[in-house]
Amino acid sequence: MSHTPEILAPAGSPEVLSAALRAGADAVYVGGRRYSARSSAANFSDEELAEALRLCHSSGVKLYLAVNTIISDDEVQDFGEYIRMTSSLGVDGYIVQDWGAVQIIRGLVPDAVIHASTQMSVHTASAAGMLSGLGFSRVVPARELDSSVLERICREDIEVEVFVHGALCMSVSGQCYMSAMIGSRSANRGCCGQACRLPFSAEGNKNAAALSLKDLSLLGRTDELCRIGVDSLKIEGRMKRPEYAASAVSELKKALDGEKPDMQLLRGIFSRGGFTEGYFTGKRQDMFGVREKEDVTAARLLIPKIHELYRSPRQVYTADMHVVLKAGEPVSVSAVCGDISVTVTGDAPDASQNRPTDIPSLEKQLSKLGDTVFRLGTLTADIEDGLFVSAGRLNELRRQLAERLTEAVIRRNTPEYDTSGTLPELPCVKRCVREGAMPVRTYCRTAEQAAAAAEISEYVIVPEKLIDESLVRSTAPEKIIISPPRFISDEDRLSARLAELKENFGINRLFCHTPDSIALGRKLGMKLHGSFTLNVYNSYSAEYLRLLGLEDCVFSIEATAEQFAKVRSVLPLGVVVYGRLPLMLTRNCPIRGEVGCQNCTASLTDRTGRNFPVACSKEYVEVLNSDVLYMGDRLTELPRADFGLVMLHGEDRAQTVQAVTGRKPDSSITRGLYYRGIE
Repeated sequence: MSHTPEILAPAGSPEVLSAALRAGADAVYVGGRRYSARSSAANFSDEELAEALRLCHSSGVKLYLAVNTIISDDEVQDFGEYIRMTSSLGVDGYIVQDWGAVQIIRGLVPDAVIHASTQMSVHTASAAGMLSGLGFSRVVPARELDSSVLERICREDIEVEVFVHGALCMSVSGQCYMSAMIGSRSANRGCCGQACRLPFSAEGNKNAAALSLKDLSLLGRTDELCRIGVDSLKIEGRMKRPEYAASAVSELKKALDGEKPDMQLLRGIFSRGGFTEGYFTGKRQDMFGVREKEDVTAARLLIPKIHELYRSPRQVYTADMHVVLKAGEPVSVSAVCGDISVTVTGDAPDASQNRPTDIPSLEKQLSKLGDTVFRLGTLTADIEDGLFVSAGRLNELRRQLAERLTEAVIRRNTPEYDTSGTLPELPCVKRCVREGAMPVRTYCRTAEQAAAAAEISEYVIVPEKLIDESLVRSTAPEKIIISPPRFISDEDRLSARLAELKENFGINRLFCHTPDSIALGRKLGMKLHGSFTLNVYNSYSAEYLRLLGLEDCVFSIEATAEQFAKVRSVLPLGVVVYGRLPLMLTRNCPIRGEVGCQNCTASLTDRTGRNFPVACSKEYVEVLNSDVLYMGDRLTELPRADFGLVMLHGEDRAQTVQAVTGRKPDSSITRGLYYRGIE
């Protein structure tokens, strides 16, 4: 049975917030000046956030606060204070990516409402179900899912929020390291430099934008979204203008009411050469686009028209009023709004000198509620003959009444939380300094690499599609860690395959790229090893994953060596010491989009001439770094790492594993972010 979902609007500033509310949003999501994944938006100071919450709650609108960046250990105390402060203001929910942030929020505010950000990279029902069991109230699945997968996720016991309009990232959210590696501006820290919107080409075309997608719009699919049970329809755009938010909310509202949305209006306000339905239909065609001069020109002409959408406050509530006018007694005006009732009184009425006050004259003044969220419903009165109250006095009573009603509505709509909690405790000791040589684990892309690397590796991490009887004959099953697809498009098939590998070959270790593989591995009782793509960036994240059952984890590739050295966790942690790091995980092949599969060049070139290899699989593509990460000659500067991860790529021979002991590779190298760090 279909239901009407919430319209969730972006608000990057108080001006945009006001526009979204007046246009009819049911909820908004905002960021503060800290810990928000859109740090370049204006965002809200603490004082502005308090006022924003009052404004939202006076209209019955919910406000969700984005604290969806990964946080460092040095930020934990400040982050905790921020959570205490914002929970005391009554935010309706926290949008979170960082596992450690979840643990901190839960420790400080046990009954806080937590939403799993799309940056958590959830793309299966299993992961959504696991998050529900962990106390998450809502999940925002990856934008790369089709309707059948979303419908399955909607059957889990968790609210589901889906992006329906706005910009599409080329990469799966939370899995993009391009901006960080190229310019130290981390998307996971809210500082994405949008390098993907710059020229990239498979054939050296300086005008091509092979990594730039059109904007998404699913406004023509609202009936289907309602049918499958989506709870919240999310508009992207915290860096956009008020006109953008107002027009998107207004047209989405029309679509939900069964009217045809004005797509030409939305295209004129902002688009990149039109819109795409993204991945929702299962088709991945005609998705690439850039912002054209015509798009910019159209927006200028439409802005005055859009202003009419949010010129006045939206009157959300009906207030029934009753007036008592009796000689010698204070004038009394009462209002009932749902189960809220308030009364104000003023001086006694005067004797009428000319025309006494009657119901029409009362209605004329008391109905002037256009600058409030109320409209006048029924008006009744108990009036003695011959009495008069001036229009000015009635206006003042109306103003006082509206103020009291507003305060009562705000109190009713503002949640109160238990803030008696404390920061969760961390282990008292720092991580031990490693004795002897660093154990090495090798991620392999071919069966030949796996067979050879097994001789010199603690474990070999092998894609599940490569594992067969011949591989198991050459490699001991207990040394194999299965790597599932980084993007799981068919969880039933994968679950059956993992169960088969466990049953037939005795392979019981799983490399977990996202919450999805954690959830599947837990169900199957496998031993879990975390990838750096889980973005473990602080001690609390490591401890949270340990409690989830992980045996160890590769630390974030965005952390510095100094940050890693300070981590306090019992969970064994590794670091990447060699390989072409995947900068993007995308379900849309940029090479196919530009030149077609038959002309595949297996790489992209940017405007500076750097070459980025592209690793292709059936379900997704990885854009790899132009330089090879190499730390083989600096392992002593990572003394607290429990193991090193070597990532082989297509051109590597298995013997490359030996490079970590001292021999630099022939290609150009990078030290990644171990020394320069990120913003």
